Amino acid sequence: MPAELDYSFQAMGSEVRLLIASPLAPTAASPLAAADREKAFVLDFGSRLSRFRTDSELSSLNHSPLERTPASGLLRRAVRAGLWAAARSGGLVDPTLVHALERAGYDHSLKDVAPASLSDALRSAPARRAAQPHPAELWRRITVNDELGYIERPPGVAIDTGGTGKGLCADMVARHLSAYTRFAVDCGGDIAVGGVGAHFNPYMVEVEHPLTGRSIGTIAVSAGGVATSGLNVRIWSRADGSFAHHLLDPSSGEPAWSGLIGATALGSSALEAETLSKLALLLGPDQAREVLAQQGGVIFHEDGTAEVIGPVRGSVTELAVAQCN
Repeated sequence: MPAELDYSFQAMGSEVRLLIASPLAPTAASPLAAADREKAFVLDFGSRLSRFRTDSELSSLNHSPLERTPASGLLRRAVRAGLWAAARSGGLVDPTLVHALERAGYDHSLKDVAPASLSDALRSAPARRAAQPHPAELWRRITVNDELGYIERPPGVAIDTGGTGKGLCADMVARHLSAYTRFAVDCGGDIAVGGVGAHFNPYMVEVEHPLTGRSIGTIAVSAGGVATSGLNVRIWSRADGSFAHHLLDPSSGEPAWSGLIGATALGSSALEAETLSKLALLLGPDQAREVLAQQGGVIFHEDGTAEVIGPVRGSVTELAVAQCN
């Protein structure tokens, strides 16, 4: 069996990795040519949808004084993905929290900024509670019209596609690679897997502990998606000495402290997996178990224990409750 192409590059503030096996048809591009093509797509995707670039399509939308703004197909698709995640999560994965993120300190890319200590942040964090949706539910007032090519939103409402963008991107690249026997697309930890070969030879995806950075084992993925959300990825200290991270409680606009520090979720797509991992982390341990029960996942408690939930295959199942050392 020919070796699978392993191809990596930097985009969207993280590493993107493509694994591509042989094509199903002789007319398909070589794995390397396909990888080069998808790299160009991902780089374009990231530049057009970045809220940190003043010249991006997303920034133009957010700064437009119009309620109804013309939008490209890509931007409409990204906003629709954010609205889907909001509906799927009951409003907890909310794409309208841009101003709250900026107030918390996430008003610039943190790509090259070393994260603050998660252990220190946990010691000074406020009382733990499950996140709740914002009562105004502004995301419900955003409309995407594909027939006429516009996005309509209330004046002043800014949209963040970052919460779902990497999952959407992974899924789009995966669809582009459907002509290959086996493939995996990893966009900064949001992973889409496909190809008939993956059903016979699943990808073993490592699960990293948010406190130690070490792998606690692997999850076998033969189709669909897997994603991880963790407080350790983007966490920083504020001027007043408090700590903040990028996963906000919509009801308060402040970082969510639910009793969990990380969650890995399986889903039918990378977008769904990303949404479920965020939802589980925002809700806290008890409700996270309900969120992950059907498709499976892993949650990480503040004391370092990792709990495997639902139909998960792979070596992590040997660690039903794994204490972090």
